[in-house]
Amino acid sequence: MKTIIFIGTNKSGSSREATKAAEKLGYFTVLFTSNERQFEQRTEYEEIHKMTILDTTNIEQMKSEITKLQELGFDIKLIVSFVDPYVHVAALLCEQFCQNLTSTRAIEIMEDKEQTRTFLLNKSYSPQFTVLGPAEQLTGKVTFPLIIKSPKSTGSKDVLFASDNKELHKHLTTLRNKYPTEPIITEEYLKGEQYLVEVIVHNHQPQIIAVIRQDITKGKRFIITGYQLFSTVPPKLLESLNTLCQSLVETFELKTGAFHIELRLTNSGWKLIEINPRISGGAMNKMIEAAFGFNLVEQTLKLYLGDEPDFTPKHNDYVYTKHLIVHHKGILEKVTGKQRALKCPGIYDVYVKPKKGTILIPPLSMGHRYAYIIAQGATLKEAVARANRAASEIRFHMRRL
Repeated sequence: MKTIIFIGTNKSGSSREATKAAEKLGYFTVLFTSNERQFEQRTEYEEIHKMTILDTTNIEQMKSEITKLQELGFDIKLIVSFVDPYVHVAALLCEQFCQNLTSTRAIEIMEDKEQTRTFLLNKSYSPQFTVLGPAEQLTGKVTFPLIIKSPKSTGSKDVLFASDNKELHKHLTTLRNKYPTEPIITEEYLKGEQYLVEVIVHNHQPQIIAVIRQDITKGKRFIITGYQLFSTVPPKLLESLNTLCQSLVETFELKTGAFHIELRLTNSGWKLIEINPRISGGAMNKMIEAAFGFNLVEQTLKLYLGDEPDFTPKHNDYVYTKHLIVHHKGILEKVTGKQRALKCPGIYDVYVKPKKGTILIPPLSMGHRYAYIIAQGATLKEAVARANRAASEIRFHMRRL
Protein backbone atom coordinates (compact mmCIF):
# COMPACT_ATOMS: atom_id res chain seq x y z
CA MET A 1 0.00 0.00 0.00
CA LYS A 2 1.53 3.33 -1.12
CA THR A 3 2.00 5.36 2.05
CA ILE A 4 2.95 8.90 3.06
CA ILE A 5 4.03 9.52 6.65
CA PHE A 6 3.49 13.01 8.07
CA ILE A 7 5.38 14.18 11.14
CA GLY A 8 3.10 16.58 12.97
CA THR A 9 0.17 18.57 11.68
CA ASN A 10 -1.94 21.44 12.88
CA LYS A 11 -5.69 21.13 13.12
CA SER A 12 -6.11 23.61 10.28
CA GLY A 13 -3.99 25.45 7.76
CA SER A 14 -1.40 24.38 5.19
CA SER A 15 -0.12 21.33 7.11
CA ARG A 16 -3.62 19.90 7.54
CA GLU A 17 -4.47 20.58 3.90
CA ALA A 18 -1.37 18.56 2.96
CA THR A 19 -2.74 15.44 4.70
CA LYS A 20 -6.03 15.91 2.85
CA ALA A 21 -4.17 16.34 -0.44
CA ALA A 22 -2.24 13.10 0.16
CA GLU A 23 -5.48 11.16 0.58
CA LYS A 24 -6.88 12.82 -2.54
CA LEU A 25 -3.80 11.65 -4.45
CA GLY A 26 -4.60 8.07 -3.42
CA TYR A 27 -2.04 7.48 -0.66
CA PHE A 28 -2.50 5.76 2.68
CA THR A 29 -1.78 8.49 5.22
CA VAL A 30 0.03 8.02 8.53
CA LEU A 31 0.49 10.75 11.13
CA PHE A 32 3.19 10.68 13.79
CA THR A 33 2.15 13.11 16.51
CA SER A 34 3.06 13.91 20.10
CA ASN A 35 -0.17 15.88 20.51
CA GLU A 36 -2.43 13.69 22.64
CA ARG A 37 -5.35 16.04 22.03
CA GLN A 38 -5.27 15.08 18.35
CA PHE A 39 -5.61 11.42 19.33
CA GLU A 40 -8.56 12.33 21.56
CA GLN A 41 -10.14 14.10 18.57
CA ARG A 42 -9.30 11.20 16.24
CA THR A 43 -12.69 11.24 14.47
CA GLU A 44 -12.08 14.81 13.28
CA TYR A 45 -9.08 13.68 11.20
CA GLU A 46 -10.95 11.53 8.67
CA GLU A 47 -8.29 11.78 5.95
CA ILE A 48 -5.58 10.36 8.25
CA HIS A 49 -5.83 6.59 8.01
CA LYS A 50 -3.44 5.77 10.87
CA MET A 51 -2.47 8.05 13.75
CA THR A 52 0.44 7.10 16.03
CA ILE A 53 1.18 8.86 19.31
CA LEU A 54 4.92 9.03 19.99
CA ASP A 55 7.71 11.41 20.89
CA THR A 56 8.34 13.30 17.64
CA THR A 57 11.68 14.54 19.01
CA ASN A 58 12.87 10.93 19.34
CA ILE A 59 14.16 9.92 15.92
CA GLU A 60 14.99 6.34 17.03
CA GLN A 61 11.41 5.79 18.19
CA MET A 62 10.12 7.01 14.83
CA LYS A 63 12.56 4.75 12.98
CA SER A 64 11.20 1.79 14.94
CA GLU A 65 7.61 2.67 14.03
CA ILE A 66 8.50 3.07 10.35
CA THR A 67 10.21 -0.33 10.35
CA LYS A 68 7.07 -1.89 11.86
CA LEU A 69 4.96 -0.33 9.09
CA GLN A 70 7.29 -1.75 6.44
CA GLU A 71 7.13 -5.19 8.04
CA LEU A 72 3.33 -4.99 7.82
CA GLY A 73 3.60 -4.38 4.08
CA PHE A 74 3.26 -0.61 3.86
CA ASP A 75 5.20 0.82 0.91
CA ILE A 76 6.63 4.08 2.31
CA LYS A 77 6.87 6.55 -0.58
CA LEU A 78 7.45 9.76 1.38
CA ILE A 79 8.13 10.98 4.91
CA VAL A 80 7.38 14.69 5.17
CA SER A 81 6.49 17.52 7.49
CA PHE A 82 4.87 20.89 6.87
CA VAL A 83 5.36 22.18 10.43
CA ASP A 84 8.23 23.49 12.53
CA PRO A 85 10.54 21.96 13.66
CA TYR A 86 10.12 18.61 11.92
CA VAL A 87 10.99 19.37 8.27
CA HIS A 88 14.64 18.41 8.76
CA VAL A 89 13.80 15.29 10.80
CA ALA A 90 11.41 14.15 8.07
CA ALA A 91 14.11 14.62 5.42
CA LEU A 92 16.59 12.55 7.47
CA LEU A 93 14.07 9.73 7.84
CA CYS A 94 13.23 9.94 4.16
CA GLU A 95 16.90 9.41 3.32
CA GLN A 96 16.89 6.14 5.24
CA PHE A 97 13.51 4.69 4.32
CA CYS A 98 12.54 6.07 0.90
CA GLN A 99 13.62 8.37 -1.91
CA ASN A 100 14.61 11.80 -0.60
CA LEU A 101 14.68 14.48 -3.29
CA THR A 102 15.09 17.41 -0.90
CA SER A 103 18.33 18.95 0.39
CA THR A 104 18.64 17.77 3.99
CA ARG A 105 21.61 19.95 4.93
CA ALA A 106 19.96 23.10 3.52
CA ILE A 107 16.79 22.36 5.50
CA GLU A 108 18.82 21.95 8.69
CA ILE A 109 20.45 25.37 8.20
CA MET A 110 17.15 27.08 7.37
CA GLU A 111 15.51 25.74 10.54
CA ASP A 112 18.10 27.51 12.69
CA LYS A 113 18.20 31.32 12.59
CA GLU A 114 21.81 31.50 13.81
CA GLN A 115 23.07 29.06 11.18
CA THR A 116 21.11 30.89 8.49
CA ARG A 117 22.56 34.28 9.41
CA THR A 118 26.11 32.90 9.53
CA PHE A 119 25.64 30.97 6.27
CA LEU A 120 24.46 34.10 4.43
CA LEU A 121 26.88 36.43 6.21
CA ASN A 122 28.38 38.17 3.17
CA LYS A 123 25.25 38.45 1.05
CA SER A 124 23.96 41.93 0.19
CA TYR A 125 20.51 40.96 1.47
CA SER A 126 21.76 39.86 4.90
CA PRO A 127 21.13 42.48 7.62
CA GLN A 128 23.71 43.43 10.25
CA PHE A 129 23.53 41.08 13.22
CA THR A 130 25.38 39.92 16.32
CA VAL A 131 25.21 36.51 18.00
CA LEU A 132 25.53 36.70 21.78
CA GLY A 133 26.50 33.68 23.89
CA PRO A 134 24.33 32.72 26.91
CA ALA A 135 26.11 35.16 29.26
CA GLU A 136 27.52 37.61 26.72
CA GLN A 137 26.57 41.30 26.54
CA LEU A 138 26.65 43.70 23.60
CA THR A 139 29.84 45.75 23.62
CA GLY A 140 30.81 49.01 21.95
CA LYS A 141 28.38 51.54 20.56
CA VAL A 142 24.89 50.14 20.09
CA THR A 143 22.66 51.64 17.41
CA PHE A 144 18.95 51.57 18.21
CA PRO A 145 16.35 50.40 17.45
CA LEU A 146 17.26 46.70 17.51
CA ILE A 147 15.48 43.38 17.04
CA ILE A 148 16.28 40.68 19.62
CA LYS A 149 15.37 37.04 18.91
CA SER A 150 16.12 33.45 19.83
CA PRO A 151 17.56 31.28 17.01
CA LYS A 152 15.37 28.37 18.16
CA SER A 153 12.05 30.20 18.32
CA THR A 154 9.41 30.14 15.61
CA GLY A 155 6.91 32.78 14.63
CA SER A 156 6.77 36.17 16.33
CA LYS A 157 6.49 35.26 20.01
CA ASP A 158 10.24 35.59 20.67
CA VAL A 159 10.98 38.46 18.28
CA LEU A 160 11.32 41.59 20.40
CA PHE A 161 11.84 45.29 19.62
CA ALA A 162 14.24 47.42 21.67
CA SER A 163 14.35 51.20 21.31
CA ASP A 164 16.94 51.80 24.06
CA ASN A 165 19.34 50.11 26.49
CA LYS A 166 16.64 49.54 29.10
CA GLU A 167 14.44 47.59 26.68
CA LEU A 168 17.47 45.73 25.32
CA HIS A 169 18.49 44.41 28.75
CA LYS A 170 14.86 43.61 29.61
CA HIS A 171 14.43 41.52 26.44
CA LEU A 172 17.79 39.79 26.85
CA THR A 173 16.77 38.78 30.36
CA THR A 174 13.38 37.52 29.13
CA LEU A 175 14.87 35.35 26.38
CA ARG A 176 17.71 34.04 28.56
CA ASN A 177 15.27 32.98 31.24
CA LYS A 178 13.31 31.14 28.56
CA TYR A 179 16.32 29.70 26.68
CA PRO A 180 19.16 29.66 29.26
CA THR A 181 21.62 27.59 27.21
CA GLU A 182 20.92 29.17 23.82
CA PRO A 183 22.55 32.16 22.11
CA ILE A 184 20.60 35.32 21.33
CA ILE A 185 20.64 37.21 18.02
CA THR A 186 20.45 41.00 17.82
CA GLU A 187 19.74 42.53 14.41
CA GLU A 188 19.42 45.98 12.93
CA TYR A 189 15.81 47.16 12.72
CA LEU A 190 14.85 47.30 9.07
CA LYS A 191 12.58 50.07 7.78
CA GLY A 192 10.43 49.39 4.75
CA GLU A 193 7.49 47.35 3.51
CA GLN A 194 7.50 43.69 4.50
CA TYR A 195 6.94 40.91 1.99
CA LEU A 196 6.50 37.15 2.06
CA VAL A 197 7.49 35.11 -0.99
CA GLU A 198 6.53 31.47 -1.57
CA VAL A 199 9.07 29.57 -3.70
CA ILE A 200 9.30 26.11 -5.26
CA VAL A 201 12.62 24.68 -6.48
CA HIS A 202 12.52 22.13 -9.29
CA ASN A 203 15.70 20.90 -11.06
CA HIS A 204 17.78 23.62 -9.36
CA GLN A 205 15.45 26.35 -10.69
CA PRO A 206 13.42 28.54 -8.31
CA GLN A 207 9.87 29.39 -9.27
CA ILE A 208 8.16 32.19 -7.39
CA ILE A 209 4.64 30.99 -6.63
CA ALA A 210 3.27 34.02 -4.78
CA VAL A 211 4.37 37.46 -3.63
CA ILE A 212 2.53 38.85 -0.62
CA ARG A 213 2.85 42.27 1.00
CA GLN A 214 2.20 42.08 4.73
CA ASP A 215 0.31 44.41 7.07
CA ILE A 216 1.96 44.48 10.49
CA THR A 217 0.29 45.47 13.75
CA LYS A 218 2.81 46.44 16.39
CA GLY A 219 1.70 45.96 19.98
CA LYS A 220 3.77 43.98 22.44
CA ARG A 221 4.85 41.90 19.42
CA PHE A 222 4.95 42.31 15.65
CA ILE A 223 1.77 40.58 14.46
CA ILE A 224 0.88 40.19 10.79
CA THR A 225 -2.81 40.99 10.44
CA GLY A 226 -3.09 41.35 6.67
CA TYR A 227 -1.72 39.61 3.56
CA GLN A 228 -1.92 41.34 0.16
CA LEU A 229 -1.33 38.71 -2.53
CA PHE A 230 -0.44 40.11 -5.97
CA SER A 231 -2.22 38.65 -8.97
CA THR A 232 0.42 40.27 -11.16
CA VAL A 233 3.74 41.28 -9.59
CA PRO A 234 5.26 44.57 -10.83
CA PRO A 235 8.08 43.60 -13.28
CA LYS A 236 10.96 45.35 -11.44
CA LEU A 237 9.87 43.85 -8.14
CA LEU A 238 9.63 40.38 -9.67
CA GLU A 239 13.02 40.70 -11.37
CA SER A 240 14.78 41.64 -8.14
CA LEU A 241 13.05 38.81 -6.25
CA ASN A 242 14.01 36.29 -8.93
CA THR A 243 17.65 37.37 -8.61
CA LEU A 244 17.54 37.00 -4.82
CA CYS A 245 15.85 33.58 -4.98
CA GLN A 246 18.39 32.34 -7.53
CA SER A 247 21.17 33.40 -5.15
CA LEU A 248 19.54 31.49 -2.29
CA VAL A 249 19.12 28.35 -4.39
CA GLU A 250 22.76 28.45 -5.50
CA THR A 251 24.07 29.24 -2.00
CA PHE A 252 22.06 26.46 -0.32
CA GLU A 253 22.67 24.12 -3.30
CA LEU A 254 18.98 23.33 -3.58
CA LYS A 255 17.83 20.89 -6.23
CA THR A 256 14.28 20.18 -5.12
CA GLY A 257 12.20 21.73 -2.37
CA ALA A 258 9.93 24.44 -1.10
CA PHE A 259 10.72 27.48 1.00
CA HIS A 260 9.30 30.84 1.92
CA ILE A 261 11.16 34.01 2.75
CA GLU A 262 10.19 37.11 4.67
CA LEU A 263 11.90 40.31 3.56
CA ARG A 264 11.91 44.04 4.00
CA LEU A 265 12.26 46.34 0.99
CA THR A 266 14.62 49.00 2.39
CA ASN A 267 16.33 52.03 0.86
CA SER A 268 19.35 49.79 0.24
CA GLY A 269 17.34 46.97 -1.37
CA TRP A 270 15.99 43.66 -0.11
CA LYS A 271 16.95 42.49 3.39
CA LEU A 272 16.17 38.93 4.47
CA ILE A 273 14.32 38.59 7.77
CA GLU A 274 14.09 34.80 7.68
CA ILE A 275 13.82 31.73 5.47
CA ASN A 276 11.82 28.57 6.23
CA PRO A 277 12.03 25.24 4.33
CA ARG A 278 8.28 24.79 3.81
CA ILE A 279 5.13 26.60 2.73
CA SER A 280 3.84 29.16 5.20
CA GLY A 281 1.25 27.85 7.62
CA GLY A 282 -2.16 29.25 8.40
CA ALA A 283 -4.24 30.43 5.45
CA MET A 284 -1.42 30.50 2.88
CA ASN A 285 -2.42 27.41 0.88
CA LYS A 286 -6.01 28.63 0.60
CA MET A 287 -4.85 32.13 -0.34
CA ILE A 288 -2.82 30.74 -3.24
CA GLU A 289 -5.76 28.56 -4.30
CA ALA A 290 -8.04 31.62 -4.21
CA ALA A 291 -5.57 33.63 -6.31
CA PHE A 292 -4.44 31.05 -8.87
CA GLY A 293 -6.71 27.99 -8.66
CA PHE A 294 -4.15 25.32 -7.75
CA ASN A 295 -3.42 23.58 -4.44
CA LEU A 296 0.22 24.33 -3.55
CA VAL A 297 0.63 21.60 -0.92
CA GLU A 298 -0.79 19.00 -3.32
CA GLN A 299 1.66 20.01 -6.05
CA THR A 300 4.50 20.11 -3.49
CA LEU A 301 3.74 16.51 -2.49
CA LYS A 302 3.92 15.54 -6.18
CA LEU A 303 7.29 17.27 -6.41
CA TYR A 304 8.64 15.37 -3.38
CA LEU A 305 7.28 12.08 -4.74
CA GLY A 306 9.17 12.56 -8.01
CA ASP A 307 6.02 13.23 -10.04
CA GLU A 308 5.65 16.25 -12.32
CA PRO A 309 3.97 19.11 -10.44
CA ASP A 310 1.79 21.70 -12.16
CA PHE A 311 1.97 25.26 -10.89
CA THR A 312 0.14 26.77 -13.88
CA PRO A 313 -2.43 29.37 -12.74
CA LYS A 314 -6.00 28.49 -13.70
CA HIS A 315 -7.06 32.09 -13.04
CA ASN A 316 -5.48 35.24 -11.64
CA ASP A 317 -7.14 37.16 -8.81
CA TYR A 318 -5.82 39.61 -6.27
CA VAL A 319 -6.37 38.29 -2.77
CA TYR A 320 -6.42 39.95 0.61
CA THR A 321 -6.52 37.98 3.85
CA LYS A 322 -7.50 39.87 6.98
CA HIS A 323 -6.78 38.35 10.40
CA LEU A 324 -8.87 39.35 13.39
CA ILE A 325 -7.43 39.98 16.86
CA VAL A 326 -8.91 41.18 20.14
CA HIS A 327 -7.83 44.21 22.15
CA HIS A 328 -8.67 43.06 25.66
CA LYS A 329 -8.60 39.79 27.60
CA GLY A 330 -11.81 37.87 28.09
CA ILE A 331 -13.69 34.58 27.96
CA LEU A 332 -15.39 33.94 24.65
CA GLU A 333 -19.16 33.52 24.99
CA LYS A 334 -20.02 33.36 21.28
CA VAL A 335 -19.00 34.53 17.81
CA THR A 336 -21.59 36.08 15.53
CA GLY A 337 -21.55 37.17 11.88
CA LYS A 338 -19.64 34.34 10.18
CA GLN A 339 -22.48 33.45 7.80
CA ARG A 340 -23.14 37.11 6.99
CA ALA A 341 -19.43 37.55 6.25
CA LEU A 342 -19.44 34.53 3.92
CA LYS A 343 -22.33 36.03 1.94
CA CYS A 344 -20.47 39.28 1.29
CA PRO A 345 -19.28 39.81 -2.33
CA GLY A 346 -15.92 38.27 -3.27
CA ILE A 347 -15.40 36.25 -0.08
CA TYR A 348 -13.53 32.99 -0.67
CA ASP A 349 -13.32 31.72 2.90
CA VAL A 350 -14.04 32.69 6.50
CA TYR A 351 -12.40 30.80 9.36
CA VAL A 352 -13.09 31.28 13.06
CA LYS A 353 -10.72 29.43 15.36
CA PRO A 354 -11.80 29.63 19.05
CA LYS A 355 -14.73 27.86 20.65
CA LYS A 356 -17.01 29.03 23.43
CA GLY A 357 -15.19 29.24 26.76
CA THR A 358 -11.76 29.98 25.26
CA ILE A 359 -9.75 32.74 26.92
CA LEU A 360 -8.84 35.34 24.27
CA ILE A 361 -6.00 37.84 24.72
CA PRO A 362 -4.39 40.68 22.75
CA PRO A 363 -1.77 39.06 20.50
CA LEU A 364 1.62 37.96 21.83
CA SER A 365 2.12 35.53 18.91
CA MET A 366 0.57 34.63 15.56
CA GLY A 367 -1.45 31.99 17.41
CA HIS A 368 -3.46 34.78 19.01
CA ARG A 369 -5.11 35.67 15.70
CA TYR A 370 -8.60 34.31 16.12
CA ALA A 371 -10.21 34.46 12.67
CA TYR A 372 -9.45 35.29 9.06
CA ILE A 373 -11.32 36.36 5.95
CA ILE A 374 -9.96 35.62 2.45
CA ALA A 375 -11.33 37.96 -0.24
CA GLN A 376 -10.78 38.01 -4.01
CA GLY A 377 -10.83 41.05 -6.24
CA ALA A 378 -10.00 42.34 -9.71
CA THR A 379 -7.63 44.77 -7.97
CA LEU A 380 -5.87 44.73 -4.64
CA LYS A 381 -7.94 47.71 -3.52
CA GLU A 382 -11.16 45.79 -4.24
CA ALA A 383 -9.94 42.67 -2.38
CA VAL A 384 -8.98 44.75 0.69
CA ALA A 385 -12.33 46.56 0.71
CA ARG A 386 -14.24 43.26 0.43
CA ALA A 387 -12.27 41.67 3.30
CA ASN A 388 -12.80 44.71 5.54
CA ARG A 389 -16.52 44.76 4.74
CA ALA A 390 -16.87 41.08 5.66
CA ALA A 391 -14.75 41.50 8.80
CA SER A 392 -17.11 44.18 10.07
CA GLU A 393 -19.80 41.49 10.36
CA ILE A 394 -17.82 39.30 12.76
CA ARG A 395 -17.98 39.99 16.46
CA PHE A 396 -16.40 38.20 19.42
CA HIS A 397 -18.75 38.37 22.42
CA MET A 398 -16.53 38.19 25.49
CA ARG A 399 -16.80 38.44 29.23
CA ARG A 400 -13.91 40.63 30.36
CA LEU A 401 -11.31 39.28 32.75
